[in-house]
Amino acid sequence: MFAAYAARIDPDQPLTGLELGDRPAPEARPGWSTVTVRAASLNHHDLWSLRGVGLSQDRLPMILGCDAAGVDQDGNEVVLHSVIGQSGHGVGPDEPRSILTERYQGTFAEQVTVPTWNVLPKPKELSFAEAACLPTAWLTAYRMLFTNAGVRPGDSVLVQGAGGGVATAAIVLGKAAGLRVFATSRDKAKRERAVELGALEAYEPGARLPQRVDAVIETVGAATWSHSVKSLRPGGTLVISGATSGDRPAHAELTRIFFLELKVVGSTMGSRDELEDLLAFCATTGVRPVIDEVLPLDRAREGFRRLESGDLFGKIVLTP
Repeated sequence: MFAAYAARIDPDQPLTGLELGDRPAPEARPGWSTVTVRAASLNHHDLWSLRGVGLSQDRLPMILGCDAAGVDQDGNEVVLHSVIGQSGHGVGPDEPRSILTERYQGTFAEQVTVPTWNVLPKPKELSFAEAACLPTAWLTAYRMLFTNAGVRPGDSVLVQGAGGGVATAAIVLGKAAGLRVFATSRDKAKRERAVELGALEAYEPGARLPQRVDAVIETVGAATWSHSVKSLRPGGTLVISGATSGDRPAHAELTRIFFLELKVVGSTMGSRDELEDLLAFCATTGVRPVIDEVLPLDRAREGFRRLESGDLFGKIVLTP
C-alpha cells in the first residue's frame, strides 16, 4: 500500500528522511482493528519523529501519522485515539504511554491497524477530514483548557502562537465555551484570523495585555515563556504542551512564579473519554476544526514543508 514514512533520522534536516512509496499492508491481530483511512492530519509530532524524538533508528521504516478517520472492517465510520498501550486495551497503570508511530505503524497510509479500544464512532455531523483533525492537536487543546487549566465560562485565556494546530483549536474551543480569549502571533494576517475565529484581540508576542488572564495556553516555549508568566493574574495557571521555539527560556521567571503562587502544568494529548467528549462537543455545538489545506497523500512532502516553515493556519489534512 502507498504510505508516507520515516526511512531515516536527521535531527537537523528532518525532511530528508521522509519517503513516499509502498509499504506492507497491516496484518490482522487479535484485539486490534484495521481501518481504511479516509483522512489523516499532520502534527508537529510527525516532524519530531523524523528528528528522532520518540522514534528510534531500530524501529525504521515507520509509517508516520497519529490522527485518522476512516472506515473499519465492519463498515463503520470511525475516529482513532492515538495514545496506544502495549496491551491493546488502553494504557495500563504500569506501562508507558506511547503515541502511535513511536511503536506502531501510523496513519499516513491506505490502512492502519490499532487496538479496537482505540477506535471510536465518528459523529455523522463531522466529515472525515474534520474528524481527522481532532485526536491530537484539538484533543490536546481541549485537555489544556478544560482539564488542566480548569477554566470556566467568563474566564480569560491567553493563547500563544496563533496559527498552530493546538493554538488555533484553543481559540475556537475557548470562544465556544464562553471564555475571553486573547492571542499572539508574529504574523499580522494570523492575528487578524485569530480575531475572526473568536479571539477578543490578537497582539504581537510580548505585548502588554489589557488585563492579566486566568490561564495561558503555551505551545511556543522559550520565545514566549516570560511573556506567558507575566500575563497571568496571581494564582493563575500556565499550561504547556509544547516548545517549538526551544525548551530553555532565557528567563524562567521563578521569583514571579512562587511570589504570585502561579501554577505551571504540563499537558500531553488527552484520554479516550476526553476525545469522546470533544467529538460530542463539536457535533452538538457546530464547532469545526480549522483546516488550512487538504492534500492527497502523494503530496505529503508539501504539507510537511509548510508545517516545518510555520506557513499555515490550522490543520493540513492528507487523503489517501
